[in-house]
Amino acid sequence: MIKIYIAENGRLRPVELSSAGRDAAVWVDMLSPTEDEERAIEAWLGIAVPTRADMEEIEISSRLYSEDGAHYMTATLTARADGDQPQMGPVTFILSPSGTLVTLRFHEPSAFQIFPQRAAKAALGCGSGEAVLINLLEVITDRLADILERAGREILELSKGIFHPSEKKASKRDRDFQIILRRIGRKEDLISKLQDSLLTMQRLSGFLSAVSTRSSRDGRARIKTLSRDIASLADHATGLSQKIGFLLDATLGMISIEQSAIIKIFSVVAVIFLPPTLVASVYGMNFSIMPELQWPLGYPFAVGLMVLSALLPFWYFKRRGWL
Repeated sequence: MIKIYIAENGRLRPVELSSAGRDAAVWVDMLSPTEDEERAIEAWLGIAVPTRADMEEIEISSRLYSEDGAHYMTATLTARADGDQPQMGPVTFILSPSGTLVTLRFHEPSAFQIFPQRAAKAALGCGSGEAVLINLLEVITDRLADILERAGREILELSKGIFHPSEKKASKRDRDFQIILRRIGRKEDLISKLQDSLLTMQRLSGFLSAVSTRSSRDGRARIKTLSRDIASLADHATGLSQKIGFLLDATLGMISIEQSAIIKIFSVVAVIFLPPTLVASVYGMNFSIMPELQWPLGYPFAVGLMVLSALLPFWYFKRRGWL
């Protein structure tokens, strides 16, 4: 699918590919194009449309380069990031020799839905492909910031659940810790993907700053501001990643403490009942001559001895603070 936009008083207006007004296009958005559509764009704008395999290359030289007067920039962007399992995919931005921006993608980041709607209502100064690219990158950066803010709030809630559990029963706390571990794993996966995306955006903004020749002074200033914003978001994502690592260690530590407490209880109970068991074993021996067997107070004496032998270890453990 191909969408073509022309500039009208700083706003964007969509036109048809077959329209005569397409020659004034400032942005061509290609979503999962067919081979015929790719050939049509190549013939129209005089550029080489990269394949999906080329877009997925991880080398910087394959993602950021200039060829025949066109500048190619590929970044990894998120889609469906409202949950913990966003869809990741490469998006290629091409500044053609004529100044038209071409975007090539095979998934639907929300910025590509938000930006055209915003640019159609408000004059954002989208008079050239480079201006459209700067505005689009700003919307993408804002979207990444929103995702990081939401992840930060959810990580804070995880922290409260770990260090201030609401459940009093150990069995319910164990179940909660299992849920928390799964949530930590999902958050780590999300932050890791966002870090990959921000890394590619950092490289893209640096390359754009170097090749932007048509930008005004305001445009160059916006590119520098964009680079600083992306760098700050990358630092924030690194901090969240470190906090997730801390929460993972803390959760495993809390689980270990819970298990140790349970084992300690069983150990104390075993020690408390060991002396009574010894007394019962002694009086359970089948010897014919045992004085206490003929003694009228023999049974109360044995029971009292077993109770006392159980209470003394219990009192000792309580005094030492082991219980």
